[in-house]
Amino acid sequence: MTRVFIDGSAGTTGLRIVDRLSDRKDLELLRLPEELRKDLSARKEAINTADIVFLCLPDAAAKEAVTLAENPNTAIIDTSTAHRTAPGWTYGFPELGTLREEIKASKRIANPGCHASGFVALVQPLVAAGLLKPEEKLTCFSLTGYSGGGKKMIAEYEDKNRNPLLDAPRQYGLTQQHKHLPEMAVVTGLHTPPAFCPIVGDFYSGMEVTVPLTPGQLTGTLQEVMAVYRETYTGPVVRFEETPAEDGFLSAGAFSGRDGMQISVLGDEQHPLLIARFDNLGKGASGAAIQNMNILLGVEESAGLTL
Repeated sequence: MTRVFIDGSAGTTGLRIVDRLSDRKDLELLRLPEELRKDLSARKEAINTADIVFLCLPDAAAKEAVTLAENPNTAIIDTSTAHRTAPGWTYGFPELGTLREEIKASKRIANPGCHASGFVALVQPLVAAGLLKPEEKLTCFSLTGYSGGGKKMIAEYEDKNRNPLLDAPRQYGLTQQHKHLPEMAVVTGLHTPPAFCPIVGDFYSGMEVTVPLTPGQLTGTLQEVMAVYRETYTGPVVRFEETPAEDGFLSAGAFSGRDGMQISVLGDEQHPLLIARFDNLGKGASGAAIQNMNILLGVEESAGLTL
């Protein structure tokens, strides 16, 4: 039986992983008593006892945890930002290129960021196919539920005496220094990160990432773009859907509680809209981590996921 340790199981990502794995009969979850949850020696023992370790920690703590791993057979799936562009780490988006095979052979997997997952899913296949040039300067805006901000933001939004400004969507990342920007450029092959406008709304979970294109940015047609997506995303987790039907609207909460991702192309030939919808806690975090674990184990990718 595969032994799994979740370092940081009390956070939103860790809790979702625990929930998704709790009924798995092929796994043994290694748990630390509450009083030892932050104890260095106890964590080190658990990390080196486990076959697979999920790191659901802040960046500095994730880097520290990696130094504790001495067992060469222990595979680490890091959900933090710490290793997403680091040498020796495999980017955990298996639908793209050769990444699925690389994940199978890897002991160090960096889980993608939530916003980055949508952007990478939309842009990387088009750059690889020559439909977008690497030197293009792109724009991206992304709507997310407040659970993406962790326990502090969840508490703020769910406080009955909360600030009235939380009633309306709020844009952030205003300095254009968002922590997902490096992977958004490196993984897609772009020379420059996009101008990025993330927006948090008054809903628990869900995400809608849009990359709008201006005339001349595509080197092909919308039909060619859709053909690339149709060939790349055949499921089970990521699927292309040509015409999502919501009476002229697209809700960022449509995939809340689920672990899949929907890729769509809207707009017109002059102004295409590339859109990815998923759950920031699903394919944007915990669901992706479990999918990567399933690939490592050689079991069905969707095992334990809600699609």
